[in-house]
Order: sequence, then C-alpha cells, then structure tokens
Amino acid sequence: MKLIINDTISIFEIQDQFSKKYPFLKIEFFSQPHDIHVGSRKENLIPANLQLKDCRKKHNEGTIELEPETTVAQLERQFQEIFGLYIQVFRKSGNVWIETTVTDDWTFAKQNDEAESFYQEMENIKRNDPNPPI
Repeated sequence: MKLIINDTISIFEIQDQFSKKYPFLKIEFFSQPHDIHVGSRKENLIPANLQLKDCRKKHNEGTIELEPETTVAQLERQFQEIFGLYIQVFRKSGNVWIETTVTDDWTFAKQNDEAESFYQEMENIKRNDPNPPI
C-alpha cells in the first residue's frame, strides 16, 4: 500500500486510506514527537480536517510504502524523518482504541490480525451470551 503525502492532502484522507487496508488499526497525528514505546498526549492531537501544510514544518512530498511486514516503529520514524509528521498507531480492542506503544515492534499484519482475533472472540461471546459481563 502506498500513502501519498503532500501539502494539500488532509489528515482524514490519509487515515481513510490507511483504515481501508487495516480496518482494526488507525493513525492519529500529533503536534509533538514521542519516543518509541511512549504514548502521545491527547492535547497534542491534530484535528483530522486539517491539511498537512497546516501541521508540519517539512514540506516534502512523496509516498510511504506500507507493507504488511512494516513495523509500527518504522512507519512512525518514516513519517517523522521524511515528512516532519508525528503519528501514533492505535489498535482496536473491543470498543476502545489503544495506542500500540508496547507493541511498536509488531508488524502491521500482526497488529491488525491480533485486533481482528480479539474482535471475533468478543463477537462469539456476545452470540453465546447476549448479556456478557464485559
């Protein structure tokens, strides 16, 4: 999968492209960097309706190749080093989204597969017990 990065694209458009490939993952953009295995502060979250030109200092254009074997840490580093953008990947866990800080070394395939498996388990529990204690 190729993510196209330029000043006129919005954060939402990148998020939308990404979630079509990885429906159990999402990317959020932040105004401040974070270290590997460290979360981002909610108050630094950038609204999805902004264009990239409004939230970065490096105005490079290009693409990022996102392969299933790419790790979260690799993608976060690419966004920061090449495009001056600070991203955080989140994985769906039940009804909530969790930052992948502890699993930054996992590939996108593994992140998405784990989240999908958890979702399937939750669905099976719901089918077998309409009032689960979750």
